[in-house]
Amino acid sequence: MSKITIVSGSPSEQTRLNGVLDYVFQYVQQPGNTAEVIQVRSLPAEDLIHANFASPSILAANQKVEDSEVLVILTPVYKASYTGVLKTYLDLLPQNSLEHKRILPIAVGGSFGHLLMIDYALKPVLAALGATHILKGAYIVDSQIKKLENNKYELVHEAKQRLEQSLQSLTNVITTTV
Repeated sequence: MSKITIVSGSPSEQTRLNGVLDYVFQYVQQPGNTAEVIQVRSLPAEDLIHANFASPSILAANQKVEDSEVLVILTPVYKASYTGVLKTYLDLLPQNSLEHKRILPIAVGGSFGHLLMIDYALKPVLAALGATHILKGAYIVDSQIKKLENNKYELVHEAKQRLEQSLQSLTNVITTTV
């Protein structure tokens, strides 16, 4: 059995990243897996901004990370990088807290021009937190996520295929290490 935590680094409640989050959550809900979500935007802003390491909300989120074998990190791309909200939370994780975790980074951006953001901006920070097993991430252009009603989204076929390849590599890693 694998415990999977999905960390969503979007500062917005109405975001196409929710379509990816929902898809990933459904995908990892396989027999033997348990999945939880950390919506960083839902953590107390004051605790994030003031780096309140003793905050009960921060400690609870960090406990989810600690208890997980697998992390899926989701972020929209702003200014050719991951969000400040995500960085603020990552700064509150204990040193080496990502050691021995399988990590799948997934980003949603406005164009493929920011595709390398995962490798050159996000992965170094994850590595600084002790991550040694970072899987090849997925990058999805936001135009490949159709907005429906009630904050629901649908991924176009090409985006689903790319995402499923990354999720399948995650599944392969989970099943070979169990």
